[in-house]
Amino acid sequence: MSRETSLPSRSGSRGSGSPKKPKKQKKIRWMRRFMALLLVVLIVIAGYLGYLYKQSKDALLAATADAEPGMVVPADQSVSVKPVGILLLGVDSREETSTLNTDVMMVATLNPKTKKVTVVSIPRDTKIELDGYKSRKANSYYAKFRYNAIHDEKMDVKAAEKQAKQDLRKMMSKYFGIDISYTATINFNGFVDVVDALGGVEVDVDMDMRYVDKADGTDINLTKGRQKLDGDQALDFVRYRKSNDNTNMSSDFDRNKRQHEVIGAITDKMKSFTGVTKLAGVIGAVGSNMRMDMPSSEVENLLKTYFKIDRSDIAFVPLEGTWRSPYVRVSDESLQAARAALQANLAQ
Repeated sequence: MSRETSLPSRSGSRGSGSPKKPKKQKKIRWMRRFMALLLVVLIVIAGYLGYLYKQSKDALLAATADAEPGMVVPADQSVSVKPVGILLLGVDSREETSTLNTDVMMVATLNPKTKKVTVVSIPRDTKIELDGYKSRKANSYYAKFRYNAIHDEKMDVKAAEKQAKQDLRKMMSKYFGIDISYTATINFNGFVDVVDALGGVEVDVDMDMRYVDKADGTDINLTKGRQKLDGDQALDFVRYRKSNDNTNMSSDFDRNKRQHEVIGAITDKMKSFTGVTKLAGVIGAVGSNMRMDMPSSEVENLLKTYFKIDRSDIAFVPLEGTWRSPYVRVSDESLQAARAALQANLAQ
C-alpha cells in the first residue's frame, strides 16, 4: 500500500507537481510562432527585394536608353576602378514653356579610390567664350545643338537629342580641360518625383519667395526658414529668381547654392532608413525621367561604388562672377579654381 500511495497519479503528472513538460510545450509553441513570423518577414523582404530588383532593372534599361547598343566597358576602365567625369543637365521640357533650356548644368568628377565627388555648377546665364563655338548663354547650347542636328543634319528627334548631348559634353570637356565621359539629363518632373518619393527634403529657405506666372503655371510661395519641402516646393526653391514686384532678387549664384543644398539633402535622405524603404519609388522616378548614355552595367557599378557616400563626401564648387545683363560673366580666377578642383579629383 505504502508503495502504491507513494506513486503520483496520472492526473498529478500534468499538475503543478511536474512543471517541466508544460514549459517545454510552451517553448515549442513559442518557437513555432516565432519561426512562422520570421518566415513571413523573410517572404515579405524577399518579395520586396525581388520587386526592387525587377523595377531597378526596368528603370535602368529606360534610363540608359542613350547608351550605345552593346557597349562594353573594359574592367580596367570601369567607373568602379577609374575616376570619371559626368555632365549633369536639368532640362526644362514643360509643355507650357515650349523650351529645352538646360537651366541646371553641373560637371561632376567621381573618384572610386577616395569615394569623393567634386561638383561644379554652371550658372544658366553664363556667357561661354570658347574657341570654335559661338558665344551664347550656357543654358541655350543644348537646344541649339539639337536644332542643328534636326535641321542641318536631318536627324530625327531622338537621334538629334542624343547628338546634342554629345556635342554639349564635348564642349564642356574643352571648357573645363577634362575628359567628360558621360551625360545624364533629368527633366523637372523627375526632380519633383524623386523628392516626393523620398517623402520630401529638409532645407533652409534663405528668403521669402513669392512669384506667380500664369503663362507656365508657376506659383512659388515659400517662407524664409528651415522646413521640409515636397517635390514641387523643392523645384520652386532651386528655380526662384525674383518676386513679381522685382524685390527679393535671387542670382544664378544663389540658385546654384540652393541646388547644392537640395542635392545634399537628397543624398542624406537616401542613406537614411526612410530613404531605403522608399527606394522603389525613387528608382521608378529616375527611370521615367532620366536619360544617360552610360551602359546599364556601368550604372550598376556606379551605384555600388558610391552608394555609401554622404553630403560630406561631395565638394560643391560654384562658378563665381558678376552679372552684366544679359549675362553672368565668370571670373578667370573662379574658372581656373573649378578646373583645378575637377582635375585634382580625377588625378587622385
